[in-house]
Amino acid sequence: MKKLILILIIFPLNTLFAQLFPTLGGQRAGISAVQFLKIGVGARASAMGEAFVSVANDASALYWNPAGVVQAKQNQLIISHNNWVADINHEFIGGIYKFSKNDAVGISFTSLHMDNMPVTTEFLPFGNGESFTFSDLAIGLTYSRQMTDKFSFGATIRYVEETLDKLKMRGVVIDLGTLYWTGLGSTRFAVAITNFGNEMAPDGKVLLWGKREKSDWQSFSPPTLFKLGFAFEPYQTMENRITTAIQLNHPNDNSENVALGLEYSWKEIFFLRGGYKLNVDEQNFTFGTGLAVPLGIARVTFNYAYSNFTKLGSAHRFSLIFELY
Repeated sequence: MKKLILILIIFPLNTLFAQLFPTLGGQRAGISAVQFLKIGVGARASAMGEAFVSVANDASALYWNPAGVVQAKQNQLIISHNNWVADINHEFIGGIYKFSKNDAVGISFTSLHMDNMPVTTEFLPFGNGESFTFSDLAIGLTYSRQMTDKFSFGATIRYVEETLDKLKMRGVVIDLGTLYWTGLGSTRFAVAITNFGNEMAPDGKVLLWGKREKSDWQSFSPPTLFKLGFAFEPYQTMENRITTAIQLNHPNDNSENVALGLEYSWKEIFFLRGGYKLNVDEQNFTFGTGLAVPLGIARVTFNYAYSNFTKLGSAHRFSLIFELY
């Protein structure tokens, strides 16, 4: 059965490059707003190449797949910090509360921020003595339910806000996710659509050269993403576990791409992870590690992930997950 599953995964890859990766898809780049919503959270998922929609079973599922929130065994809190490229910092805080075996709720907060930048003009290209800032934030509320012993469903509603100096853009997006265990060993697949919502346009006005004002702005859609993922454990004992995952991503603002992920666990204490992204501009391999230790009233897991960029350098993610006993 395991060999059959591997064949079913590997065989379609030959056609994926020819049919699911049209180069014309790249022409959609730059047509969506609030791009910070595309930055992944949690070092565990990032280290697995973000092939996580069918694996999500901890507090980071608040971002990846709301259906996975109810899969967490206990109430959890996640704190994630991301040293993103170009001196950009990305933060995520989220918590989930299970008020029954089959029901869970969650709340999350996302922030992207950077240092102030100098204001430049046509005649003062090195700055006019003033500065401006750029920042993003999102606040999400999630509900997840285990419908049967094999199927779970979840939804998130998220308020998003983007600030660029005097301009501010606001909107609401939703995430919908499902997770299904097939009953064949540990195989499961998941489908999720994230950042679905109406178009957004900035509010505010700016002063242009010649004392001209501009307050009419074009609207853009959020970065909606359709995700289809498959995962299973090809090897699992009392002490060792290997989880593999593959995920197809269909964004509304770029070409389709595939993510591959792998996680090794020793006694659910020490973790090694790796991943690779196919047909993603500037990004390719990822890797990371994790360590879980009991600490007082909670089990604390520290995760680290390294993401390589071909031209922009690298990104480092750190996250802590507190699992309350």
